[in-house]
Amino acid sequence: MTTQDSQTFHWRYDELDDKNFQIRGRTLFFIIVLFSVVILITLIFLYARWIWRFSSSASAAVADTTTLSPQGQPFSRPQGLDSAVIDSLPITLHHRPSTSSATGSESECCICLGVFEEGEKVKVLPNCFHAYHCECVDKWLTTHSSCPICRAALLVDSPV
Repeated sequence: MTTQDSQTFHWRYDELDDKNFQIRGRTLFFIIVLFSVVILITLIFLYARWIWRFSSSASAAVADTTTLSPQGQPFSRPQGLDSAVIDSLPITLHHRPSTSSATGSESECCICLGVFEEGEKVKVLPNCFHAYHCECVDKWLTTHSSCPICRAALLVDSPV
């Protein structure tokens, strides 16, 4: 091959012609249909996701407030104790035992993990005799009707 037979490639912008690149007829139709299908699938996916989130959060809210009885009928969970019942719980002064026995001597509030000081006022629950700071157990009992440690139900006799 001689140098005359080989042509050198010159890159010029005026030689590039976009007139031959045209989308017509069936090609344009297929591009529009494909784009429409992608948009439709995306919208269906987003709608299904929104419905799933809404239904799962609604069912979780229902499950939190109701449970099923043995007969399959829903009933509400207890929401806590009345403020009059909470105020009627006995308050005592905390005294450290003279012997350091681990049984029966609580030295901290299990709700706030604060250590009981000598002579500090604590509330003692009637059934299980667990002791807590007054403020801590009052907040707990407004939303729960059981002991925070042993979950024993608090059946306090109402003064009638």
